[in-house]
Amino acid sequence: MLSRAARPALRAGAAVTARPIVPNAANFATLREIEGRLKSIRNIEKITKTMKIVASTKLTRAQKAMTESRSYGEASNTVFEKAETKPLEGEGKKTLIVVASSDKGLCGGIHSGLSKYTRAMLHNKPDADIVVLGEKCKAQLGRSNGKNIVLSFANVGKDVPTFADAQAIADQICLLPTDYASIQIVYNKFLNAQSYEPTPVEAFSEEAIKNSPNFAAFEIDDEVLSNLREYALANSLFWALAEGHACEQSARRNAMDNASNNAADMINKFQILFNRTRQAVITGELVEIITGAAASEQ
Repeated sequence: MLSRAARPALRAGAAVTARPIVPNAANFATLREIEGRLKSIRNIEKITKTMKIVASTKLTRAQKAMTESRSYGEASNTVFEKAETKPLEGEGKKTLIVVASSDKGLCGGIHSGLSKYTRAMLHNKPDADIVVLGEKCKAQLGRSNGKNIVLSFANVGKDVPTFADAQAIADQICLLPTDYASIQIVYNKFLNAQSYEPTPVEAFSEEAIKNSPNFAAFEIDDEVLSNLREYALANSLFWALAEGHACEQSARRNAMDNASNNAADMINKFQILFNRTRQAVITGELVEIITGAAASEQ
């Protein structure tokens, strides 16, 4: 039989022996887990900051190209406005929608906005055909309106668009077997460095140009009418691609800026959690040492 004086010391010693191993192991594992998460978030923050700097650099070039491309598109629009050109209407007249997106992501909802706007257009014209520039909108529209897609282009948006790129796309569109009464190019219009909006621009058919009330004032022969139509289509495509590229770089810069800020907030929260958990582990060890020392003295 143990004396009453020895029993408290024995209970304290048993508690010290049985208690610390599993909880301590769990605490140290938690610390390692938090430290690993902190390291991962810091690496993500470095990547997003680097991508923001790269996007800011590309945005300057994209805005310059966008300003230059506007002269092409606006010149074509001025001619058709003076000629009072209107798209043809009537039964059996099909519309072609050209969606100017790109292959790259990590730029917010810029591509999904184009897809949503295109679906709204298809709601009014369900039999319209679609030509998609870029893999992002192709994947989104392919799930809901795959039967409307007649042509698509990959490797779009990797660099600043050129008129040669737009001309090559216009050549392929002109080879489509259907004679479209109206071609509408949907692109993201650059408003400022923080905002953009999906916007359609009309590319008229040969018949629509020929039937313009004031077209005779330009004294253009019928033989070169097809060339004029293809050139105007290339101008509009170049304008749309350049504006869309500038919007994409701006959206990517904003998205990476937000991601960097979110990463910084998470780093602060996990750093506080790490410090508190480490302090709790140290406090627990001190309590165990003191308890053990007190028990051994008794």
